[in-house]
Amino acid sequence: MQTVSEFIKNLIIYDYILFGSLLTLFLLFIILGIVFRHKLGLALFFIFFAFSLLLGGATFGYMAMHDYLFKNETTLLSQKKLSFTQAAVVYGTVKNLSSKDFKSCKVSATAYSVSGNALKDYVRKLKPIAKMSIVEENIHIGEEREIKIIIDPFTYGGDYNVTLGADCR
Repeated sequence: MQTVSEFIKNLIIYDYILFGSLLTLFLLFIILGIVFRHKLGLALFFIFFAFSLLLGGATFGYMAMHDYLFKNETTLLSQKKLSFTQAAVVYGTVKNLSSKDFKSCKVSATAYSVSGNALKDYVRKLKPIAKMSIVEENIHIGEEREIKIIIDPFTYGGDYNVTLGADCR
């Protein structure tokens, strides 16, 4: 429940415009489905399209809009597993490529095991070994900031890769 309230708290005006227009289109296509109820195939198409538009448009529209508005670039500089403690240190950079200042960026380092098989590696990215995040505040337009993330605990002994990503607002 906390994540839903946090999501709602972080909405911006463009999100409300997106969700409002999708709700309007949803209602329009539902009404069209009701109007054409005597033509069953057309009515079912409008109703199916309305629900698809509502779910898909909200999900993919939100992600695409935020990727465009809060465009950033993360670069992994180095990674090292520490021998004296169960931790790994990740160094990288975050650069603001958007036309707005970022109030905060949640930068995440994710470690996942590798096998050499492309399909297995893709599946393993979905279930990482370890993940650690930090929050960087006030990144201005065009600014590049160096970051250091310590993944603790990190006990994996095999071959692994680390990816770096940022979610900025």
